[in-house]
Amino acid sequence: MHILVVEDETKVARAVKKGLKAEHYDVTVAATGEEGYFLATTQSFDLIILDLMLPGRHGLEILAALREQDIQTPVLVLTARDAVEDRVEGLDTGTDDYLVKPFAFPELLARIRALTRRGRTDQTLRLKLADLELDCVTRKVIRGMQEISLTAKEHELLEYLMRHQGHVVSREMLAHDVWKVSDRATPLDNVIDVHITRLRRKMDEPFERKLLKTIRGVGFSLTEEEE
Repeated sequence: MHILVVEDETKVARAVKKGLKAEHYDVTVAATGEEGYFLATTQSFDLIILDLMLPGRHGLEILAALREQDIQTPVLVLTARDAVEDRVEGLDTGTDDYLVKPFAFPELLARIRALTRRGRTDQTLRLKLADLELDCVTRKVIRGMQEISLTAKEHELLEYLMRHQGHVVSREMLAHDVWKVSDRATPLDNVIDVHITRLRRKMDEPFERKLLKTIRGVGFSLTEEEE
């Protein structure tokens, strides 16, 4: 599970990252609001832990912008403000849970477990675009009435594209989130292009309606829109 921690207090961020890594979570830390917003909109996370008082951009401003873009990643807000009106404002903006500083780490873990359980609905485990459907539990892919056989990596690639449907996905995003390679000195572009070609051949070429688009110089997009 990949968690984004947006926290400008170095000691808090370091402690949270260390504790979560000890629980086998994959953790990325952002120290400013702008960095947190950029990461949340360009990478895929299972949960965002978001401080409110951030340099550059307020936490609720980030949260509102994410929800406006229909990014529904669960968000756990960390705040030193415990007034009822603050909680109401956060809930109205789209936060999923609150944790008031200072907090006990076991409580943070419990909140994370609760939010990730809550987020595992049929809707998130069954992805659909036009006549293409992917069941993330059974790993079955169906287009129209036809079942499509994919390799493990093709399935992972398709799931990532479907979770970002309607948005452009760069090769850098695919390298980081699907191939788990952060060092771009590693030449992955050809590998990614080969897998995209194979995926397109299986789930797009046999059908009249094309869903997988190549955006020259940028990346790829899975969308119903015509080019």
